[in-house]
Amino acid sequence: MSSSLPNKSAGQGRLGGHILVDALVEEGVDLVFGVPGESYLAVIDGLQERNGIRTVMCRQEGGAAMMADAYGKLTGRPGVCMVTRGPGATNASAGVHVAFQDSTPMVLLVGQVARWMVEREAFQEIDYRRMFGQMAKWVAQIDDAARIPEYISRAFHTAVSGRPGPVVLALPEDMLMDYADVAGIAAYVPVEPHPGQKQMADFRSMLEKAERPVMIVGGGGWDREACERIEKFSVANGVPVGASFRCQDYFDNRHPNYVGHVGIGIDPSLAARIEESDMVIALGTRLGEMTTGGYTMFDIPRPKQTLVHIHGSAEELGRVYQADMMINSGPRAFAEALEAMTPVDGSGRAKSIAQGHADYLATLEPLPVPGDVQMGEIAAWLNATLPDDAIITNGAGNYANWMHRYYQYRGYRTQLAPTSGSMGYGLPAAVAAALVHPDRVVVSMNGDGCFMMHGQELATAMQHGVKIIAIVINNNMYGTIRMHQEREFPGRVKHTELQNPDFAALAIAYGANGETVLETSEFKPAFERALASDKSTLIEVKIDPEAITPKTTLSAIRKAALEKAG
Repeated sequence: MSSSLPNKSAGQGRLGGHILVDALVEEGVDLVFGVPGESYLAVIDGLQERNGIRTVMCRQEGGAAMMADAYGKLTGRPGVCMVTRGPGATNASAGVHVAFQDSTPMVLLVGQVARWMVEREAFQEIDYRRMFGQMAKWVAQIDDAARIPEYISRAFHTAVSGRPGPVVLALPEDMLMDYADVAGIAAYVPVEPHPGQKQMADFRSMLEKAERPVMIVGGGGWDREACERIEKFSVANGVPVGASFRCQDYFDNRHPNYVGHVGIGIDPSLAARIEESDMVIALGTRLGEMTTGGYTMFDIPRPKQTLVHIHGSAEELGRVYQADMMINSGPRAFAEALEAMTPVDGSGRAKSIAQGHADYLATLEPLPVPGDVQMGEIAAWLNATLPDDAIITNGAGNYANWMHRYYQYRGYRTQLAPTSGSMGYGLPAAVAAALVHPDRVVVSMNGDGCFMMHGQELATAMQHGVKIIAIVINNNMYGTIRMHQEREFPGRVKHTELQNPDFAALAIAYGANGETVLETSEFKPAFERALASDKSTLIEVKIDPEAITPKTTLSAIRKAALEKAG
């Protein structure tokens, strides 16, 4: 590794690392996340020259990549993450996988060994084309500093076009230290497929004939305007709308045409509505495992319901389900086409839609669970208290079900949650959200196991002066896995118990506020103190381990499993 910058006379133009930063500026990048490493020092040096880019260096690359994913979700622009080679890249892969399954635009820049060391298993050397091949839209290595703008341009175009997703670029250390003359580049322009006129005419004809249609929204490539257009379409055409797994903020949950969350633990009335529908309009969603109840909601390969599948990726259409109509279109373009479509008469469906929304509202009534803390009541209180534009984040775990069930998401990107089911997402996503929207209330929901995956990013929040409210729901175990243990091997519990720190004390050690809640009545004043504070707060909520989901207990699951076993 070079100990100093090469002599300018050794080459012409600008330093490779600086060229890369300039290319990011041309693409409109204003915020990057990462963890510093010696393999891309020239880029770090270039960032000092460009005050227009805010750099947030984090405590672990997985958290940094999840922050980049959250940025991509919130802005629609590629979230940029910079990490070093080897363990830096492998740590970051968790966030890349989230972005891939969530269809989030992201660009991951990975420092790489020098070009002359390749294929020697040099220090921390990995072939990133093979490593990231199945979890990114494009993986490449820049071997010529003169081609940096070309690669950056392609990376951004690829990340946002069609089905959005992550792109990975490897940056050999010595390439970044080369000098080169390069031309400037224009900023990327998203390319989105559009539906054809005949397709829209055929779609309208099918909708006009349908008696019990239902729309399911989800996936990537949306914006607020598209969501508003879908709301108008649902009213004008008499179509009830449900949201796919963890895409609940795509349609205002208070809207009279909203019928619920098509995700894990779907309400039986909504499942029956979809089962009995004669036309399912799947817009943007892949109809993946979590949304379809393990691919059991629809027959494979041909659903009995008339299925119209609209997706930005042609490769996704027909992948699992043979739809009656497959439209290669992004959700924004399709929503725009729906707005221009002459509405059909859906007035005959008004009563059914009202019943669907009433069935959904009935699920908001908190159910009692064992213990002194009633998470249903807490979630319902947050639902009644938080402003409409509050951002709620969470990772993976049964604890998330309370907000998924009892909280009504009011607008696009008020929910940040990984459809990939990645633990540890809630805290770093909240940090990114607070950086992008410092004027909004940001609440991070975490389980005790989930928080410990990336809880160290609370230090990042404190370092950069952002305010979040982190709620840690502590039952001293990996609750989801314990639930599955009881279901499959009742009473044979092992390796899911957790010995945790005092989370409130841990927060105070980081410089944040720390609160502990042992009873439901203690939550409201603790949260109000957090709102009034000018810095981040962690509220630990200790719940009874028996309260495993909003609807059942560990004992009930174990009993049912034992009875089934005979």
